[in-house]
Parts: sequence; C-alpha cells; structure tokens
Amino acid sequence: MGPRFQPDDTLYKRRNTLKVEYVPDDIVGRDNEIEEYEAALQPIINGEYPDNIFIYGKTGVGKTAVTNFLLNELLESAQHFDVDISFITLNCDGLSTSYQAAISLINNLREPEHHIAETGHPQSKVYRLLWDELNGLSGTVVIVLDEIDHITDDTFLYQITRADNNGYIDNIQLGLIGISNDSTFRERLDAKVQSSLCETEISFPPYGTEELQKVLEQRADIAFHKNALEEGVIPLCAALGRQDGGDARRAITLLRKAGDLARTENAATVTTDHVERAQEKLEAQQSMDIMRDLTEHEQLTLYALTTLAAEDATPARSRVVYQRYKELCEFQGRDPRTARRMRSFLSDFEILNLTFSRIEHRGQDGGTYREHELNRDIATVVDALQTVISEYGAYRSIIEYLPDSGEEFTPIA
Repeated sequence: MGPRFQPDDTLYKRRNTLKVEYVPDDIVGRDNEIEEYEAALQPIINGEYPDNIFIYGKTGVGKTAVTNFLLNELLESAQHFDVDISFITLNCDGLSTSYQAAISLINNLREPEHHIAETGHPQSKVYRLLWDELNGLSGTVVIVLDEIDHITDDTFLYQITRADNNGYIDNIQLGLIGISNDSTFRERLDAKVQSSLCETEISFPPYGTEELQKVLEQRADIAFHKNALEEGVIPLCAALGRQDGGDARRAITLLRKAGDLARTENAATVTTDHVERAQEKLEAQQSMDIMRDLTEHEQLTLYALTTLAAEDATPARSRVVYQRYKELCEFQGRDPRTARRMRSFLSDFEILNLTFSRIEHRGQDGGTYREHELNRDIATVVDALQTVISEYGAYRSIIEYLPDSGEEFTPIA
C-alpha cells in the first residue's frame, strides 16, 4: 500500500498565495490610495525630511499590504539612486503601553544577545537607550507602527515625533508611519501628538464589489490552474466579501476555503455551491469566536436567552430574559447588572448577528415591548458558552445540548 498522503495539484497551482501574509507583486483596487501614499513618501527619495504619515481604515482594506508594497518599491529606488534609507517595522498588537513599545523598538534595533529586559528600567533610561540606538543609524529612518491603536497612552508617540525638535536625535532624519484599524484613534490623541503624527492622513475605505473582484481575480490567476474555477465563483466571493464590510482578507479566505472544500471532494472545479458552504462554515466559526470573546455578563445574558430557546419560550420579552439572567446570577451568588444594562447587551447581540428582535405592540393601551430570539442554533451557542456553563451550572433545558454526557457540568436544579 502506498503512502496515505499523496500530493494533489489538480485545482491549485500555488495555494499559499491565498494566505493573508502573501504580498503580491502588484496591488490592484487601491489606485487612489497608492497615488496619495506615493506623494507622501516622495520627499524621502529626494533626501528631504519625511512627513509623518497616518493610515487608517478597517481590517482587510489593504493598509499593510500597500505599505509593504510601497516601502519595497522605495527601497529599490533608494538603492538605484544611492539614497541611504532604512525601515523599522513594529506591530503594536500586544504592546499596550508606551513603555512596552519603546523597549520593543530598542530590542528590534539590537542583536538578540543585547536585548534588554521588558521591565525594571526607569523611563528616562529607556528613552536614552532608544535615542542611542537611533543615532547609531544613518540617513533617513522610517519607523512603521502597525496597529498603533493598541498603545493606550501618548508618551511614546510624543517622544518619537518630537525627538528631533527636542535635540535627542542628530544623526538621522526620522519619519513615522502609523497604521490603525480604528479611525477614532487620532481623536483620542493629545493635540500636540495629533498634529505631529498626522502630517499626512490617508484613509483606506472598504473595498467595493468591483475592487474585490479585481483583487480576487489577481489572486486566483496565481493560485489556481486555468479553468479550475466555475464562472460565478469570483463574483460570488466578491459580493459576499462586500456584504462582510469590504474586507479583502475575508474574501480571499473564503475563496481558499471553497477551493479546499472542492479539493476534499475531488471535484473537477470549484463551484458557487462550494463558496456558499464555505461561507456558512466561516460564519459559524466567526460567531463562535464572537461569543467566546463576550464579557462574563454578556455571556450570561446570551446563556439566559439560550435556556429560554431550549424551552421553546422564544421570542422572549426583555424582562423575561432578565428574570432568567438574574436567576443564573443568583445560583452563583453574583450581583446581576441592571435591566437597562442587560438590554444594551441584547442590542449588541443583534448588531453582532447573534440574535434578532422585533417590537410588539400591546394593543389597546398603545405600549410596545421588544422580543428576542437566537439567530444561531442552540447547540452552537452552548458549545461556545461552555466555560460560563461549567462555572455557573448547566440549566436543565440545555443539558441535552452539552457534549458527551455533560458529566463535567453541574446541573442547576
């Protein structure tokens, strides 16, 4: 018998090019943004002092891809014209304070054996070390701070954008590119930091259906063999991606998942049916992630509604959900949030597509009330809420939905 796993290239030519990390040789669907960005980077190649640039837009709209693409182009041009430039990229995800960001930047500039500890230094020493490292460089230095909105205080940005004015750096021309998924981030900044960080602002709007189609066609040409995709596949992926907020990463992931599904089934081509089923799987996974990320009392509110759904008692009025939520809190001796707060949780669930509600009219007296029900099947919600169920106890109506025998869950009487 031959090996269980055999190479399979019937559909894919280069599947890896459908991964989020892949940067294509050319960027499509972002012509206006590239033009604006290029103009902002032009002074660097002229040997002039660079402007600080602030890039913002939702996830998956091409901010990082365009940045990487243009900086690669800039580096090539700099080598051609013998201009001394260097880039330092720092992803701020996981760096919540200025202190952590400064230390991370120092270690980025040092060899691993000379890295400094992440805690225990006076702030003045940290910045002194940072200026020493930067002054050890030459020419124009551009620091790229991706996901800059993770840094919750302004000290680091204030220090770095004013380092030249304050005489801390004298050997280099320092520029900063801040990339943020949160357009409100700049409004939260101190006025001085805002004016120096946002010398040039470039907004990346969500992709339209046509732009998404261009992006997907470009990837499909590299990733799949000719005629591997049925005609309607790319338009459907683009339309679904547009519905999802114009996120190209998600549209590309959808195309990859549809391709994987077709490959698993030994299909000759990827069809729109594969796309639709891949979309269902992605939505289910996304809603699981959303539910697991809710706060404890949000999860308890959803748990309360789920127990009612399991009793066929939904749509349920807000006050009925609140009674059940209070009951769950009391079993554990926890203080419930106010009814008003719980109603705001229910509104948020609707925005997240986990539930839907409708307004009912009382009749003669003209009053109204709101009724809620789940927009996900009970088993999926129970699966996502396992941690809170094991902590608060398994309500009688959901016991049949628990995994296996549910023995690890204490039943609530």
